[in-house]
Amino acid sequence: MASYRYLVVGGGMTGDSACRGLRAHDAGGSIGMFGVESHEPYARPPLSKGLWKGKEESSIFRGTPDLGVDIHVGRRIVALDLELKTATDDAAEVHSYEKVLLATGGTPRELPGGGDGVVYYRTLDTYRELRELAADGVRAAVVGGGFIGSEIAAALSLNGCEVTILFPGAGIGSKLFPPHLSSFLNDYYRGHGVTVLAGEIVETVSNGSLQTESGTEVEADVIVAGLGIEPNTELAQAAGLTVDDGILVDDRGRVDGRADVFAAGDVARFPVPVLGGTRRVEHEDHANSHGKLVGENMAGADKPYDHLPFFYSDLFDLGYEAVGDVDSRVDTVEEWSEPNRKGVVAYVDAAGRAQGFLLWDVWDKVDAATELIAAHTVVEPDDLRALMS
Repeated sequence: MASYRYLVVGGGMTGDSACRGLRAHDAGGSIGMFGVESHEPYARPPLSKGLWKGKEESSIFRGTPDLGVDIHVGRRIVALDLELKTATDDAAEVHSYEKVLLATGGTPRELPGGGDGVVYYRTLDTYRELRELAADGVRAAVVGGGFIGSEIAAALSLNGCEVTILFPGAGIGSKLFPPHLSSFLNDYYRGHGVTVLAGEIVETVSNGSLQTESGTEVEADVIVAGLGIEPNTELAQAAGLTVDDGILVDDRGRVDGRADVFAAGDVARFPVPVLGGTRRVEHEDHANSHGKLVGENMAGADKPYDHLPFFYSDLFDLGYEAVGDVDSRVDTVEEWSEPNRKGVVAYVDAAGRAQGFLLWDVWDKVDAATELIAAHTVVEPDDLRALMS
């Protein structure tokens, strides 16, 4: 039986960041990390961004072994005994710990029936698989018009593929962006040679063909799905921990108030005092910031997580950053220096107070936007113009 002071269940960005937090407060405590992938921790955003633009694959690895972490790749923890403080892996080996972190991330949502031959895009291995297939003239169908789908459609198009993107909503990013911006993106992608099929729900996938509920058929050499993830909460739930679309944690990352069980990153549902209630966030900034702080707290730092995570994306030659609650269903206040090309969108509550910001081709203003959210004051057009200055 291996014994660790800290056991990290999950080998992704959150797990790596947690190890950095641990080392900031405990230089010598033993750390064991178990990850289901066959790779040590790596940065995930380049899989749909930089690697498609020539960034070296070796650059994405985070250097976790340099932290003195005992990394077990290709191993899954399948059971926790919270009383004995042991974890059993899928090779039936038992490991003991003093404190454990659940950084189990999520699993890609699948199409109805699973869809044989579909690349469910999330990992380095799926990047490598798709990279081998991507070439001039290859017909690629991308299912999903959200964060991952929109990025992959652009990446494949820039690498010579004949891309069709299809999704149930009215426009690309329709869950996030105001209708006029989402509609603009449909035309913008078409202008880059992408076939955009809005309002389409995939019914079946077979032999390189997609059939939608409306009767549309799409033939493709490669089918990619970017449909978001479901949090991997099974291990926590089986151990009797509180789960509600994520593992519920307090502002220190503790689960059920325990001093020896923590959760962080994609899988954690955490309190957000500035907005009220709890959130679960699936983006890089949260993985890094939450993972590091929870790691510090495992080593005794006792710090609250009061960071408001942000996210960003690149869509051909467009790009944006966003922070807070960005939801197309709520009211907005907008200012554009160039319509749909450069501007700021504030997502506001019934009283006109900002709950989130979309900074469209507006850079290095996340902190200023966060301050406006925290101020709980009514957002004015002058506030948005100041962000663009």
